[in-house]
Amino acid sequence: MKVVTQTDITAYPLLSRGKVRDIYDVDEQTLLIVTTDRMSAFDVIMDQPVPYKGVILNQITLFWMRRFADIMPNHLLESEVSRFPAALDPWKDELEGRAVLVRKAKPLPVECIVRGYITGSGWKDYQATGSVCGYALPAGLRESDRLEPALFTPSTKAELGQHDENISVAEAARILGEDVAREAERASLAIYAAGRDHAATRGIIVADTKFEFGFIDGKLHLIDEVLTPDSSRFWPAAQYQPGQGQASFDKQYLRDWLKSQPWDMQPPPPPLPEEVIQATAARYQEAFDILTRE
Repeated sequence: MKVVTQTDITAYPLLSRGKVRDIYDVDEQTLLIVTTDRMSAFDVIMDQPVPYKGVILNQITLFWMRRFADIMPNHLLESEVSRFPAALDPWKDELEGRAVLVRKAKPLPVECIVRGYITGSGWKDYQATGSVCGYALPAGLRESDRLEPALFTPSTKAELGQHDENISVAEAARILGEDVAREAERASLAIYAAGRDHAATRGIIVADTKFEFGFIDGKLHLIDEVLTPDSSRFWPAAQYQPGQGQASFDKQYLRDWLKSQPWDMQPPPPPLPEEVIQATAARYQEAFDILTRE
């Protein structure tokens, strides 16, 4: 299996190259999504990859999508490279474990974020205003306290290199329409709750996460990545201590290292030391092993 930072598949047109994923146009109904080992933080792509991170992200997403199929249909068609079109045979080694064929969807122009604990930008907002994304919260909350119920806090989708912006549920309804916004909120909270409950049995707290939805044949589907270390904050429950930042299985370790550097969060990023790369890779692998083991 190869470390893959970028694919150049000539069998099909490249539709987009995002922070992590390369997407190809297979036919009128089908996309090929390849999850690379590119690493991004603060919406900036690092110069060094995290080896096999893309495989882990893809496999975790497959695990969750199969598990949540009864809550929300998803866009998956095929994940076994051996069953991909013959035109992709020359790239089998690159695609193994990290690629899927999916149905084309019309993505919602809003990201669906669920916050089950007060941390990150939500904690900063609470300190400044006593609220998070329009939700007035009780006084006296500590950093990393659990939020009950969990909050649906949508955001806009920014262009590559730009930052998403939090919006209110009312603004999401204005953008999406009331019925679609309500369905996206329902699905986001239901999937988060199911994922949080499963993770809790494995000693992991899912502090928050981000979902993407899109329309296929007029029906909303779960698309993109699901409850991965890139789209979520995973905390080891045994080390959980409210009132401070938490140890994590996700990219927070890398974010914390970057914050300690003399860097303005704009390209180019600082070079990642090998020990930071390996420590990040180990956290991703551990999250995968714990969440998906039988």
